[in-house]
Amino acid sequence: MKATLARLAFLSVLVTGLAAFAPAPAAAADLNVFAAASLSDALTEIAAGYEKQGGDHLVLNLGASSTLARQIQEGAPADLFLSADEVKMDSLERGRLLLPGTRRSVLSNTLVVVVPSDSTLKIRSAADLAAPGIRALALAEPQTVPAGIYAKEYLRRQKLWSRVIDRVVPTENVRAALAAVESGNVDVGIVYKTDAEISKKVRIAYEVPAADSPKISYPFAVVAGSARPEAARKLLAYLQSAPALAVFRRFGFLVLDAR
Repeated sequence: MKATLARLAFLSVLVTGLAAFAPAPAAAADLNVFAAASLSDALTEIAAGYEKQGGDHLVLNLGASSTLARQIQEGAPADLFLSADEVKMDSLERGRLLLPGTRRSVLSNTLVVVVPSDSTLKIRSAADLAAPGIRALALAEPQTVPAGIYAKEYLRRQKLWSRVIDRVVPTENVRAALAAVESGNVDVGIVYKTDAEISKKVRIAYEVPAADSPKISYPFAVVAGSARPEAARKLLAYLQSAPALAVFRRFGFLVLDAR
């Protein structure tokens, strides 16, 4: 009996010792994803599913595409850039800051005019934005931020920009424009449809027809300075997969043909 107990004790020590020398499981990679603010909700859901499935931990840096592009140009540690327009991606490509061959135009969106949910304003056409009763119009910064640039281009096409410019309230990004309308501090705002649909404090008063809208495109690419380029490539492929695109569609994004 004593011999058996001694043998068991020896085996226990041996197993414990071997376990100490066993290789540790590979740590999940931290991927820094710089993404347009309008992608926030869809991307948060996609990230949770991706981490559960693949193990990589996604660190989301969400904001105006112009701000994110500038951060990348200044050397911020980004692995993947998801822009809300092609121009910001163009600037990084010219600076050789994208991994060659990884750029893909994946999504599109729709511009809408929103008002506070309790507002009685009726917007039947773009021309109504120049009506005397509208004192303040919230836009994402129209000189640098994609949502604001798109909105300004739309208003110019409708020959309205010069008539509304004095009432424009520029904001940091499209979510800030949405928040300004939600608070009731402005009468109307122009945002993406995807942003309007997640808010219970605004209602869509007018949807810009596709024929009148500037082309809206969301390009994705791996950043050349990525510390984990293969992991970033894997995530980029996942963002174009059926499960991820289904989430984007559910949040109201339009999926572009692969090219």
